[in-house]
Order: sequence, then C-alpha cells, then structure tokens
Amino acid sequence: MFKTLKRAEYYELMALFFLQGVALAAWFVTLGSVLDAHGMAGLKPWAYACSAVAAFISPLIFGAMADRHASPVKVLRGLALATGAAMALASAAIHYGLNPGVVLGLILLHALCSAPNWSIATAIVFARLQDAKQEFGPVRAMGTLGWMAGCWLVSALGADKTPLAGISGAAVWLLVAGFTFCLPELETPVAVANLKWHERFGLDALTLLRNREHRVVFIATALFAIPIAAFYPYTPANMLALGLTHTSALMSLGQVTEVVSMFCVGALLLKWRLKWIFALGLAAGVVRFALSALDGQFWLLTGVTLHGVSFVFFFITGQIYLEQRVEPAWRARAQALMTLMNSGVGSLVGYLGVGWWFHACVRPMGTGANWPLFWSGITIAVAAVLVFFWVAYPKGDAGKKLEARR
Repeated sequence: MFKTLKRAEYYELMALFFLQGVALAAWFVTLGSVLDAHGMAGLKPWAYACSAVAAFISPLIFGAMADRHASPVKVLRGLALATGAAMALASAAIHYGLNPGVVLGLILLHALCSAPNWSIATAIVFARLQDAKQEFGPVRAMGTLGWMAGCWLVSALGADKTPLAGISGAAVWLLVAGFTFCLPELETPVAVANLKWHERFGLDALTLLRNREHRVVFIATALFAIPIAAFYPYTPANMLALGLTHTSALMSLGQVTEVVSMFCVGALLLKWRLKWIFALGLAAGVVRFALSALDGQFWLLTGVTLHGVSFVFFFITGQIYLEQRVEPAWRARAQALMTLMNSGVGSLVGYLGVGWWFHACVRPMGTGANWPLFWSGITIAVAAVLVFFWVAYPKGDAGKKLEARR
C-alpha cells in the first residue's frame, strides 16, 4: 500500500478522513434522539431535510472555489471552523429550548457549512495519491472507522440524547481545522478573470453531464440514493418489530463489511471492468433488500451486512471513477456534483418518496407495517436502477478497466 507515498503521508490522509467521520457521526446519528428528548420531534423531518437542501447549494459553490480561487486545504480549514461553530450554536439552541424556527435555522446553517467538507477532503486526498484505484480504498476506510468511533464516543459520554453530542462533534471539527495546518498546501489555483455567475457558483460542473459515460454514473447515483434512503430510518424499526434490540450495534454490521470492501476495491479495479464493479454494487443492493423482505431476524441481519458491499462497490467506485476520468482542474467540482446528486437530489426524493411508501405499507387498525411488502417495493426500485445502468452505460472502450492517470 505504501509503494507511491511515504508512510507518514498515508497516515495524514487517513487521519483527515477519520476525524471527519467522528465529527459527522456525533451529529447525524444522535440528532433525531436529541430533538425527541427536548420536545422537538416535529422538527425531525425538516432537520434531516436540511442536509439534502444544503447539498444542492454549498458543495458546488465551494468546489468551484477550491478549483479556481484558493487551495482546497484552506477552503476545508475555513469550512471546518464554520461547521464547528454552527454545530455548537445549534446544540446550544436545542439545550436552551429556543424557538423551533431559530433551531431549524441554525441546523440549516450547519448543513450549509458541513455539506462541502467531504467532497473537498476527497479532492485533497485524490490530489495526493499516485494510484487512486489501489490507494484510495484503505484511506477512505478510515472515514468509516471514524464514524464508528464517533458513535462510541457519544455513548461513552452518555450523550446519546443530549446536546453534548453536538458539542463534542463541534470540538472535533476544530481538530479538523487545526489538522489542516499539518497538510501540505496544494497548489493554489490561478484566479480566472471575468467569470460568469454560473461559473462562480460552480454550475458549470453540469457540463460534465454532456459526456454520456459521466451522465449515466451521475444519474444512476441519484437514482440509487432514492431507495437507499429507506435503510437508516426504517431498518431499526423492523429490527425492533422482529424482537431485536441494540439496533445501533446491529446496524454497524454494514460498516464492518464496508471497511473490508474498501480494502478489496483496489484489486477489483485492476481486474474487472468498471461496468461490472458498478453492477456488483447495485446487485448487492438488490439482494440486500430482497433478504430483508423475507422478514426474519437472520435474513434482515444478512441484508444489513451487505450494506457495506453495496455502498463501496457503487459509491466509492464512483468517486474513484471521477478522479481518474475527469480533468484535474475539475476535480473538486466533479466530487461536489456527485455529492449534489447523491446527498441532494437522491436523498431528498428518497426521504419523501420512501416515507410515502412506508405509510402506504402500514397495516390497518394500527397493527404495524407490512415489512415484506415495504422491502419488496424497495427491492424492485433498486433492480430498476440496475437495469437502467446496465443498458445505459456505454459499451466498448468506455467501460474499460481504470488505469493510472499519472
């Protein structure tokens, strides 16, 4: 793994993803429980929707800034400071029971600051790697380990239902900002004069969709994110209905396979065509939800375990694909557009659409959800995405294996 970078440089990149994973988990995993505990349960749908709304706005703007105006390291530093401050303010507002409108406004502010961070960090990491297809998986795995560590940190502090979770996350964002001083500055982009408004806001990244291969990957990403939105909100409820407790720990089964898959993706990228790897991720998603539809403890947990396989071989492969196939000058904007399609378009439609489908599957007289029907519908949706991708993705040279660009 250390063929092209010094060991210390790998540790720097791993630490960057790890710290961000800790900070993100401290906020997103606990937000719903914290709002419930402080009498703000009605804000939950809107609070989570803030992340999807923010993904439409800030990633492209700051991605364009990192591509054209400032070093991505400096952009990430400023955003980490702003994210930490906004997270602390939102947590304090919840603690002191401020007006729900104020709380929601601060949550949206946090989302706007937080949304670009992961894509910009990804661009920084890719700029440092010499052979991304082999090196990115192990580095990115540290983000997942950081997410797990963030969950453990919150529980260790006894903060699962308190604003202390957000305060601890804010402290980690300050660590991220400080850690950026340890990263070597990437070359500051040469400022481009007379930019048009759509270029300043990063909307010129949409021109990437003119390329058929890029367009299919971006569209499939958005489509796959729609049924994926069912996983975290509804799987724990199904577990409880089947008599399973400790749902947070059981949900981490997917993260375990996610880490393992990240160490395998490099080898597959050397041996398999891209189309097959993307299709493997989608097929794993079909099998995962089909197993959940069998409505048994073993089958549901097996489906959860497949989450990591599906996520890595589709979404992480997509990030590596962009780094290899898009010109370096567009790197940050390309990753930002991927965030918009996944966390913005896909997640927003997914949360609303899956919510409607769940209510349609609730049995009459309050006897619970028809889980086999619910998961069968999600399975069909993922299968449709697989068919779309397989038919639409270009054949021939466009589907060849990734080769090192440098």
